[in-house]
Amino acid sequence: MDNKREHNRTPLKVQLRIDHPLHGQMMVTTRDISDSGVFVVIDDAQRLLQIGERVSGQVQGLPIEAPVVQMEVVRFEPSGVALIFQRD
Repeated sequence: MDNKREHNRTPLKVQLRIDHPLHGQMMVTTRDISDSGVFVVIDDAQRLLQIGERVSGQVQGLPIEAPVVQMEVVRFEPSGVALIFQRD
């Protein structure tokens, strides 16, 4: 399979709080991150997200409060969900 990604992925395992407008908050773990988005590990019980939905996310457990970023669901895999950062 040919990898045509514009941005390189960097492995990163941190806790991410996702805020969904209908389903509320869920805590997930990231697998990797790039300049354009993040992949999160999410189990089937939390698979409430749909392609195209917008959510907000904030990294947890840092010594300072992380910024809240807007993201859009773009892809599902058996192990989780790919989210792309929304830049206004």
